[in-house]
Amino acid sequence: MLQARGRFLLLENLTSSEASEVVILERCWVVEFKSKTDVSIILKFQSGEPDLYIEAASKPDCEAWAVALGEANSEGLRNKIQQLRRLIMEIKEERASEEAHQFLPSSQVDSLGEPQFTSIQRIANEPKLEFSLACKGLVAATRDRKLNTFIQVSVVHPAEHILTRYSSTEIVEGTRDPLFLTGVTFPPEYPIYEETKIKLTVYDVKDKSQDTVRTSVLPDHKEPRADVGRSFLGCATFRVGDLVKSKEQQLTLTLRTSDGGKTVGTIEVNLVKMGEFEDGEMDHITTDAQDQKFLCFLPLKSCSCGFLSATCAHNTENLERMTDRRAKEECALVRECTAPEGLSGKDNLPSLNAVLKNPICKLYRFPTSDNKWMRIREQMAETTLSFHVPKELINLHIKEDMRRNQELKDLGELAPHWDNMRKSVIAHCDQMLSMYQDTLAELGKHTGSSFKSSCSKGEKTLEFIPINLHLQRMHVHSPRLKDALYDVITVGAPAAHFQGFKNGGLRKLLSKFEAERRNTGYQCIYYSPENTAKAKEVLSNINHLQPLISSHADLLLNSASQHSPDSLKNSLKMLSEKTELFVHAFKDQLVRSALLALYTARPGCVLKKPAVPRSSAEESDDLKHQDHSSQIKRQDSIPHHSEYDEEEWDRVWANVGKSLNCVIAMVDRLLEKDNSSKTKEGESDPSAADCKVLHAGGDWYEQLYPLVITLKDCMGEVVTRAKQSMAFVLLQELACGLPQCLMLTLRRDIVFSQALAGLVCGFIIKLHTSLHDQGFLQQLHTVGLLVQYEGLLSTYSEEAGMLEDMAVGISDLQKVMFKVIEAKSEDFLPIITGRREHYVIEVQLPAKMFELLPQEIKEGKLLRMYPVLFNVGINEQQTLAERFGDTTLQENINQENLELLKEYYNLFTEKMPPDCLPHFQEQNDLKGLLENLHQNIQAKRRKNVEIMWLAATICRKLNGVRFTCCKSAKDRTSMSVTLEQCSILRDEHQLHKDFFIRALDCMRSRQTQGALNESDDPETGCLTDNKPTSRHFYPVALLLVSSHLLVVWLILSLALLLAKYQ
Repeated sequence: MLQARGRFLLLENLTSSEASEVVILERCWVVEFKSKTDVSIILKFQSGEPDLYIEAASKPDCEAWAVALGEANSEGLRNKIQQLRRLIMEIKEERASEEAHQFLPSSQVDSLGEPQFTSIQRIANEPKLEFSLACKGLVAATRDRKLNTFIQVSVVHPAEHILTRYSSTEIVEGTRDPLFLTGVTFPPEYPIYEETKIKLTVYDVKDKSQDTVRTSVLPDHKEPRADVGRSFLGCATFRVGDLVKSKEQQLTLTLRTSDGGKTVGTIEVNLVKMGEFEDGEMDHITTDAQDQKFLCFLPLKSCSCGFLSATCAHNTENLERMTDRRAKEECALVRECTAPEGLSGKDNLPSLNAVLKNPICKLYRFPTSDNKWMRIREQMAETTLSFHVPKELINLHIKEDMRRNQELKDLGELAPHWDNMRKSVIAHCDQMLSMYQDTLAELGKHTGSSFKSSCSKGEKTLEFIPINLHLQRMHVHSPRLKDALYDVITVGAPAAHFQGFKNGGLRKLLSKFEAERRNTGYQCIYYSPENTAKAKEVLSNINHLQPLISSHADLLLNSASQHSPDSLKNSLKMLSEKTELFVHAFKDQLVRSALLALYTARPGCVLKKPAVPRSSAEESDDLKHQDHSSQIKRQDSIPHHSEYDEEEWDRVWANVGKSLNCVIAMVDRLLEKDNSSKTKEGESDPSAADCKVLHAGGDWYEQLYPLVITLKDCMGEVVTRAKQSMAFVLLQELACGLPQCLMLTLRRDIVFSQALAGLVCGFIIKLHTSLHDQGFLQQLHTVGLLVQYEGLLSTYSEEAGMLEDMAVGISDLQKVMFKVIEAKSEDFLPIITGRREHYVIEVQLPAKMFELLPQEIKEGKLLRMYPVLFNVGINEQQTLAERFGDTTLQENINQENLELLKEYYNLFTEKMPPDCLPHFQEQNDLKGLLENLHQNIQAKRRKNVEIMWLAATICRKLNGVRFTCCKSAKDRTSMSVTLEQCSILRDEHQLHKDFFIRALDCMRSRQTQGALNESDDPETGCLTDNKPTSRHFYPVALLLVSSHLLVVWLILSLALLLAKYQ
């Protein structure tokens, strides 16, 4: 039995009420297991005494004991006293603000009696308010103590009079005059006015490690205590209007204790504007750089933001190896945007606001090598395309599948074997169609955030939605350089998480499925994937061209009835072009062989010679054809059809061309007669000429009408036969692999949907930031856009399957084309058209922005995409894969995409002029980088992060779009992005070398993001559901010292997991 008495824990005997042992609760901390079933806690002592294990009766009792033991010491008592003092001071401030509210002038009260507040003037789409902070002369509790301080920023809203925590700075360690590199920024939508009060509270962090442990034992429904592990120094409050209207745009405030009596230092607040430079010498900063140590809070749970992150030192070490090579290769990166109007142009706002929403901004100031300040605004934004693109895509899938099912039904009468096969295929397709419709209906009901968090990646209704799709933007304002933007799209790896990875990903599943189709004796005809893709293309061309030809034929007759020679010529020209495309679509052996196969599937079919339908890729497979010829013989009781005429299709197909030639000849004859009649019009009176024109118009229509009808009839016969033959090919594809074929199609659609949403977002952002870059626009329509994906997935366990899905999804993006059109309404969201394996994304721009485009793009030229993926696993699972697993998958992907990158580079050098890139980007530089990348891929080094840096550099030099992906776009992604940003600041904007690590830690610190409450983080609370508890496993880094220990660890871990689930 246990009893707590203040700072003492009494251990009582079960037989008597006397205490057998007394534990003093000082210099100890509590560790609580987060499992829902475990009710045990551990009491650890700094003195090295043995741990004390305590078991409660229930989970609530366990949580209550954990909190009570964590507070039962002298430090906890002092913290309670400090907390009470702060609460008293906050109550005093609220009363003072209420009293001031009672005496507001009548001019600030509207007709409803609500106060009117003064808005802050700002530039459109820019933050409302930004300021930096610094302290001087802070007083410590003891004379010899060096302070480790940070500032917590809180906001008092004038309408509600409620104190709200907003953000915090980083921790500056070891000085009483801290200069904080992290500023405070309020986004455009934030309700802040001149009457708003801002409270600045300075804390001294005493024991960060103890703070982390004690906060972690709190129950999930309670807010972490703000006072644990840190002590209150002082606070100050100011009005926003005082800062904005101050002459020097600076305030010097006095820090006072909670009772308001003692002065503990001063705090300086400097208003920041990105377009202005900050004055002041940097000598005292650089000289004290060694004394001012930097400390950042590492989050207990990762968050979704690209720049809100911290992971284990193992990943940091691997990633930061990339920075060592920068002294060897001094190559500049492309400025994402150098035109001032491209940064904040008002014309960009409507279309950008339709795509981006809920921006989160952070402000930093870093010293340069010449002792000047540069300012960095880091912005992360969600995108509405996370849901818009998948919904549009699913809608297209539904229409395409409904059209395919109807085509299968229109095949006509089939023999019993083929008819049963058709019924089975249609039944399965209807089930899949119903699933797509249900998913679309559920997505239509979705409300809330515009992105899918990682804890939702296993939800079926959201499986088409990309994970954590965000724009990560860094806006740099340097003293001597032009403003620059650097964009990275962060997104979770496109993968079918709901379906799982037990049998691998798409890359393995597709290869296995194709091998089974070839080798298994299915009762159907085998067509290669190339032939089935060709069949889909023919059907798409038919559906697209047939209505166009019919409409142009009607326009031709209308021109004839109006006796308009010019209109007749134009209509004939358009009709001829579309009909030639129509005829050309059937110049393929596949159509001929599919017609023969369809004939053999009719009831009572008999061939004089058992001809076998042959595809262009499979004509040598005699054994398969022999099996088929034995299948197409029918019973004698079924009436036999006439023998199949192989030349009949050629005649039907040629009739379309002949009919078109007759129409052309007739139009030429009519125009020739019209020209000859005009020469004799002068000899006739006007009334006679009018009568002649009316009579001639009637003759034109009457002479052309039979020929046009014949053309339509011939075309209709060709369409009917071609549609049936191609639908029969698709029937074989589906029948040969039910239901695996449909499940693979579903998985591929899911992965492609996630990949396409990110691609559309990246293209739109790149287009907006580069509208004033004529070289980029020329490159866009001449060569295409390079899209580089940086993958950080391991090749171990489930992540290997994710990587396989991701590789196929990104490869499928090669079949996507973009077209830029002028927006006709206020809806600027992109429009998606097409079918599987051939989609066109129409990006809408306002009229003013559309006029900036080259003529080729304005005329609707399709823009090609060149996606490439380079993957390097960097976590501890990759260590296991490299030591005991297989990394062939990663090596093959990198090698294949290197060839694609070289292909794009060669195309770029052939079509683009040498002066299209900035002067520092010479062709030799790019060629050297490609050769270096090739060598690193061939080297097959473990965790070779050089590949990532080289690929990213080449992408930026070629004006490409950058993506960074890991499993959920959180820890590994943010570590990579922040390292890349700091490297750019150092190499491109002269970041002071002594501040590289400080800048890196500042961007990675979760504490600077104001995420003090777990409820503020959409990702918090999700990780424990998706990851196994770590209490059963020893640290991998320690076990890797010996391979024998690692084997023992694997065996024990497997045994524990089996025991848990049994």
